[in-house]
Amino acid sequence: MRRPALNDAALFAAVVDAGGFRAAADRRGVAPSSLSDRIRRLERELGVRLLHRTTRSVTPTEAGMRLLDRLRPALAEIESAFDDLGDDTHRPVGTLRLNVPVPTARFVLPTLIPEFLARYPGVSVEVAMDNTHIDVLAAGYDAGVRYEESLARDMIAVPIGPRRQRFAAAAAPAYLDRHGTPEHPRDLAGHRLIGHRFESGKLAVWEFERDGDTFRVPPRGPLLSSSQDLEVGAALAGTGIIYTFEEYLRAALADGRLRPVLEGWWQSFDGPYLYYTGRRHLPAPLRAFVDFLREHAA
Repeated sequence: MRRPALNDAALFAAVVDAGGFRAAADRRGVAPSSLSDRIRRLERELGVRLLHRTTRSVTPTEAGMRLLDRLRPALAEIESAFDDLGDDTHRPVGTLRLNVPVPTARFVLPTLIPEFLARYPGVSVEVAMDNTHIDVLAAGYDAGVRYEESLARDMIAVPIGPRRQRFAAAAAPAYLDRHGTPEHPRDLAGHRLIGHRFESGKLAVWEFERDGDTFRVPPRGPLLSSSQDLEVGAALAGTGIIYTFEEYLRAALADGRLRPVLEGWWQSFDGPYLYYTGRRHLPAPLRAFVDFLREHAA
């Protein structure tokens, strides 16, 4: 099979994006008939029909969609490469809209965003905190931040923030003096636990790991909340044992207001990722932020 011209593949994507030959031809500055001939040539060379053509619409076939899913990331990278050849004095302008979990907004972005904004004064950043798994692109965001287990496979993921994190269990000294310190996760059944419920309604089950053994503990106790601040405040007041992101407890553990519990069992996990679709050309503010994160990672 003769290898098709890359430009013909780009024209095929342009026709689908424009919804027809005439609109795509206007954008590309070519005649609709010439564009149609190029796509027919591409179909002959590939040996498959890529488009359903009617008098009212042009839509991709199943084979066309498969090809388009593979082409778009490559075409976006090519366009970005040409953009990067521009004047070195060019600076991105626009708004970067991010959807991130609360811990990322509290503990990761404050160390990144001020430096990023200082480097790119033409960019502004809007950050929405959301712990639910929404379609960030459909909601109007340029990118989101999530953990690896909740990333869609068709997304491009870039590490952001610490690469390893832990959950930490702790309680106030007064609570442990009254109720004792658990030595094994199964001992938690006899303790007052401070639980977390996600906005979706799902209960956050505690997981502990050591030497290949895993224990899951549904937190039952006097407080169940969707507010990390309330949960930490209750733990500091001696209400019970808390198990949450170590970052929320680090200061209190350091100054002794909280004591670690079951430290050898704390679960560790990969840090968060910035994710975005590769099916479109990256907006300049997002491309600058991705480059900024990769620089920090290096």
